[in-house]
Amino acid sequence: MIVCIAEKPSVAREIAKVLGANAKHLGYLEGNGYQVTWTYGHLCTLKEPQDYGDQWKRWSIGSLPMIPPRFGIKLIPNEHYMHQFAIIERLMQAADGIINCGDAGQEGELIQRWVMQKAQAKCPVQRLWVSSLTEEAIREAFASLRPQSDYQSLYEAGLCRAIGDWLLGMNATRLYTLRFSNHKGQVLSIGRVQTPTLAMIVNRYFEIKNFKPEPYWVLSTLYRGVVFASTKGRIKNEADGKAAIEAVKGKDFVVTGVEQKASTEAPPRLLDLTSLQVECNKKYSLSADDTLKLIQSLYEKKLTTYPRVDTTYLSDDVYAKCPQILMGIKPYAPIVQPLMGTKLRKSKKVFDSSKVTDHHAIIPTGADPQQASLSLDEKRVYDMVARRFIAVFYPDCKVSTTTVLGEVEKVEFKATGRQILESGWRDVFGGAQERPEEGDDKDEKEQTLPRFEKGEHGPHEPQLAAKQTTPPKPYTEATLLRAMETAGKTVENEELREALKANGIGRPSTRAAIIETLFKRQYIRKVRKSLEPTQIGIALIGVIQEDLLKSAELTGQWEKKLRDIEAHKYDAAQFINELKQQTALLVQQVISDATRRMQLPVV
Repeated sequence: MIVCIAEKPSVAREIAKVLGANAKHLGYLEGNGYQVTWTYGHLCTLKEPQDYGDQWKRWSIGSLPMIPPRFGIKLIPNEHYMHQFAIIERLMQAADGIINCGDAGQEGELIQRWVMQKAQAKCPVQRLWVSSLTEEAIREAFASLRPQSDYQSLYEAGLCRAIGDWLLGMNATRLYTLRFSNHKGQVLSIGRVQTPTLAMIVNRYFEIKNFKPEPYWVLSTLYRGVVFASTKGRIKNEADGKAAIEAVKGKDFVVTGVEQKASTEAPPRLLDLTSLQVECNKKYSLSADDTLKLIQSLYEKKLTTYPRVDTTYLSDDVYAKCPQILMGIKPYAPIVQPLMGTKLRKSKKVFDSSKVTDHHAIIPTGADPQQASLSLDEKRVYDMVARRFIAVFYPDCKVSTTTVLGEVEKVEFKATGRQILESGWRDVFGGAQERPEEGDDKDEKEQTLPRFEKGEHGPHEPQLAAKQTTPPKPYTEATLLRAMETAGKTVENEELREALKANGIGRPSTRAAIIETLFKRQYIRKVRKSLEPTQIGIALIGVIQEDLLKSAELTGQWEKKLRDIEAHKYDAAQFINELKQQTALLVQQVISDATRRMQLPVV
């Protein structure tokens, strides 16, 4: 008998249907030589400090650092979980072979490996790797099963992540709670990704709070209904500004040059999980966690592909399936129709197997969404995924940019206008003037310019506007997700942002949970759409001086090492040894520093 183990009952049912395992039993389905069972996400976890012995049961400075000689796992103490594990254990003990059908990713590999270890499974194990839950995709995956050993580095990366979180989280939480908490029962929670994320929010808060606006003046003029800006830019001295406007008053405005430049705009990239969360937060004010739940639901309803991804590319082999996918998404027939009967565009910005590791970008499966019962928010999320997918096959948008230069008494002015010549992919989004990912965040709206001729001249209306520099904006969930993705660097360019993902903090699948944890710990709060730190969050970051705990850049470097472990480029044992050394040094530094104090409010 072959035992298949999935991560959820709903996924197990889809797999069982394809295998013909239709007989229902308590905790599993059976038939056709297969038994299909399931976990409920994590059934096992790393042992807690008290599980290693009496020396760590009581919280004390003297017991730190806590570094087990060997990390062990245990069942999560939940009656429902323990009952299901007993069924899994019995099936695995009698199995001729096991197929790991866990979610195809780092966390999914870890979840199932721990269960198999705990169940002491001895038989051969194969791995099912599937990117969508359609019948066709499941059949294809079963036809190309691979030995579990092929995914050893994926497991090692997941294990290193879990051990790293344990070492820093358990030790730093006890260390800072014992050293700095002034209130009985108040735990100061520290996390490998959680704390640098909080530090970004606190740092931004103080950048805004301590910001001192500086005055400046901007000279512009109105000629033929068009605003021309002085090429001087910001004028820092009011007297200079007044002198400039006096110099141009009463003199004719002369057009000194007209330049037209044709260019093209490629379609927006496909969506990874972070991009989807960003867009849903901007457009519909959905939290990152809400968006993850919605796209996970669409995946389980077989409408979209695996969601917990961090690439915006598709592998080259997906190209052949795209016509069928397009024809299957029937509500979008009017915008798909222009693509039918033609050879679909294949851009290197979309199809590039070298940019795809575990999974490709999120796209529709080709199943008809009209056949599923969807909530309003599910429809909104699906629509984003579907339109991005359709748009990449449309032509580039062709635009003409016109720059008009002018002069008044040697003071130079410039106006820029933009005209869409051929809308191309913009038709997929209803001809929207802005790219989908830009939303309405742009500060300046482009003008539509009338025809100008070089040498023409006439009266104009100059003005001098007094302005002030403005502080940076508070983080929203959308901008915080982007900051986590790029380890705190502000990056607008899509291609550069893609390159920085290797050093982002957290994983796409965990960032929403990190933000939710910060809310739960009452370290941050939401003020309208903005994220602000609470007093306890500010106090905690204030007392932490170690970059190991609060530097987004350093945490991003650790994340890069985890990815390199997965790619066979870094040694897992070396990673753990480095973390052990860093943890021991952290404890020593904090204990020996008698100068640090903090007053925490009661929460």
